[in-house]
Amino acid sequence: MKNPLMVICMLLAFKSFGQAATEILLFDLELKKGGVIISNPKNITNHKGYDNQPSFHPDQPVIYYSSFSEEGRSDIKYYNYKTGETKSLTNTEEREYSPTLTPDKQFVSCIIQRDNGAQDLGKYPVEGGEALTILNDRIVGYHVWTDNSHVALFILGKENKPNTLHYFLLPTRSDTIIAENVGRSLHQVPGENAFSFIHKVTANKWFIKKFNPRKSEISVIASTLPNREDICWTPDGKIIISDDTKIFWMDPKTDKTWKEVQINTGAEQVKGVTRLMVSADGKKMTVVVAE
Repeated sequence: MKNPLMVICMLLAFKSFGQAATEILLFDLELKKGGVIISNPKNITNHKGYDNQPSFHPDQPVIYYSSFSEEGRSDIKYYNYKTGETKSLTNTEEREYSPTLTPDKQFVSCIIQRDNGAQDLGKYPVEGGEALTILNDRIVGYHVWTDNSHVALFILGKENKPNTLHYFLLPTRSDTIIAENVGRSLHQVPGENAFSFIHKVTANKWFIKKFNPRKSEISVIASTLPNREDICWTPDGKIIISDDTKIFWMDPKTDKTWKEVQINTGAEQVKGVTRLMVSADGKKMTVVVAE
């Protein structure tokens, strides 16, 4: 029989992050002016249970992701798509989510969910080692770096209050609330000093918006597909989103509507799609699908 405390921790983890059994597919990606094409999917996790939240290293053929153990603990693993090797970055009594390479490329930052209910922002050295805590005085859900000192934070609301988007300056601990009722998808906008987020204005109106820190301005980029909050950017400025079984793209500089991504091979594996991510060179794309 499993330790009762462990079972409680597993239930808390599922409640907090809504985990389901998922796999990560890695596609070849071709970006054209008038289209987006993916092909040759490979299941890079092939592991029963939760494998999710992939992120690419910008310079190396490495994908970081979160993966549940049989004990219900989420650790950070990384997959090298040149060698086909998978290794563990963490093996802890905590639960780590949303692995993201820091701008200095020396650490992998992540959300550390603790047994007391805390969800801290921390980081691990890329070569492995002990965690360093960055923030431990708020419940952090997701994050994106804008530079070494600034980070955007999705903060979970307490006592039925809405989730909020914060822009945080680490050296001075200056904290600015950008918006309420935001989604989990936070990304740097390619070629701009800005980051994008999903603003759930009403139950039926969700928008992709961006925040320019230098001007302290928010602007609307596009509407999402109905009730879909997971997007990613390509290096040439396209946005990719899914409706669950199909994948769509838009170039917000020229388009007003979503267009379907051409899936040359592997379309039958695209189901229950959530998070998507594109490599910095625009040649690979990860798609998280239902197991």
